[in-house]
Amino acid sequence: MAIKFCPRCGSIMKPYKSGNGVVWKCPKCGYVENASTAVPLVEKSVIEHKPDEKPVVITKAAENLPKVKVTCPRCGNDEAYFWVQQTRAADEPPTRFYRCTRCGYTWREYE
Repeated sequence: MAIKFCPRCGSIMKPYKSGNGVVWKCPKCGYVENASTAVPLVEKSVIEHKPDEKPVVITKAAENLPKVKVTCPRCGNDEAYFWVQQTRAADEPPTRFYRCTRCGYTWREYE
């Protein structure tokens, strides 16, 4: 995508829909200029989730992880998958992650 700068203030101009066409508009000073060529316009949308929605992503890769006896803080189940990952500096111990086999809740434990 092309980048266009405002001739008035030097800010980066953004493409906006205007009727059946597209115009360049400066978000800082409001300068508007017709787009001489077709400008691909990408629309963004935000997906809003309700507080009671709790997405759980379950992959078949989790089945290959080892299981341990540990209590899930969310549902009380006594079995979880676990893996270890280095999340901090190399001279510090790794972080142990757990994923409940029943509810899918994931939590971590620092060593």
